[in-house]
Amino acid sequence: MKKNALVAQSGGPSPVINASLQGVVEACFDYPDKIEKVYAGWHGIEGVLLEELIDMGKQPREELQLLRKTPASGAVGTCRYKLREDQREDFNRIIDVLKEHNVGYFFYIGGNDSMDTADKVSRLARERGLELVVAGVPKTIDNDLGDDKFTIIDHTPGYGSAARYWAHAIQNVNEENRGMCGSESVAVLQAMGRKAGYITAAARLADPQREMPLQLYMAESGHNLETLAENVNNELMRSGRCIVVVNEGFDVGSLGEARDAFGHIEYGASKTTAAQVVVNYLNEHGIKVRGQVTGQLPGVLQRSTSIHASPVDLDEAYEAGRKAVQIAMEDGTGWMATILRVPGKEYKVIYDKVKLNVVANSERFLPREWIAKGGIDVTDDFVAYAAPLIQGGWPDIELVNGLQRFARLDIRLIDKKLPAYKPQSFNG
Repeated sequence: MKKNALVAQSGGPSPVINASLQGVVEACFDYPDKIEKVYAGWHGIEGVLLEELIDMGKQPREELQLLRKTPASGAVGTCRYKLREDQREDFNRIIDVLKEHNVGYFFYIGGNDSMDTADKVSRLARERGLELVVAGVPKTIDNDLGDDKFTIIDHTPGYGSAARYWAHAIQNVNEENRGMCGSESVAVLQAMGRKAGYITAAARLADPQREMPLQLYMAESGHNLETLAENVNNELMRSGRCIVVVNEGFDVGSLGEARDAFGHIEYGASKTTAAQVVVNYLNEHGIKVRGQVTGQLPGVLQRSTSIHASPVDLDEAYEAGRKAVQIAMEDGTGWMATILRVPGKEYKVIYDKVKLNVVANSERFLPREWIAKGGIDVTDDFVAYAAPLIQGGWPDIELVNGLQRFARLDIRLIDKKLPAYKPQSFNG
């Protein structure tokens, strides 16, 4: 008997998340003997809880093809809904929705928290006797999924594009700083990454020969405001200007933190930012050359700008989505598709699988051996690791009247079969 498939995504998006979505959907279409319909949850797991499902088979094929060229999560939506262990009503509701709509394959695109959710759904389905195959598709620009030996996953889809964004941004900021350093001698920028410094480290890709007066302050660096100021002034005395990239999780004291449903700091919603604190500190304490310290906060632009997407990243995100479907068909439930690097001088990857319960809630940080002596730069080994991820020409973005043409799906939800439901976390 044929079953239906359901795909949903969770957490912060990336420039290539829709490539994974497209990979899952198109791979499901390749199994007409096993899969009857392919649904997407409108705004992730919340859409599943609310029984708000989109029939992807009814979408125009040209719109599905445009998913690869469409950044962020506007196509089918995402969410930050935390499914806690004690929320049995929510888990039961998910199973009821899947059962009512004859869903036999559930694909979840997301990071470590999402893989934990997928694992819980897989285990609960077995307990309830539901024939359900659950597979995960990795996603996070932070690149903090996996272990410090890179045996679970080498890098996550989304990271290569965030890295390329920063390489391009720093190239352009350097030109600005060169010209304006008489009045704006220090440029401070803030990169995403919470407690992991991979995105901050990627700024070095703009200048692998280390010709710019560039300083990187990863969350793992161990620096503080005082040592940062000393380093900046030392650079100012050498070259008269300085570019500083601070990780959003760089320790500057309290930010008036706001938190999301997962308990993670929502830096964009907090009262201030690490970059602003650094700017204020340097301006208030004074710098040793003429000029001011200015700050820039790219914010969500670094995860939602399509024109800087890496072609390598786009290809790998798409293939990871397809791999998840292959795993579901050949290996059954409880796996996540993964990307592993083949040893050797030439960059090459293979697509494999890892157990959801291994990757669930895993977390890794920038290896200490990749942080250069002094803690304000990364080593050549990091550059060798990250540089292949940003290669290739400009992504093929369709333009209409000078504006980017993104996928616009028909968001007409299928008919509901169950009573209305209020997710448990909506009560908080």
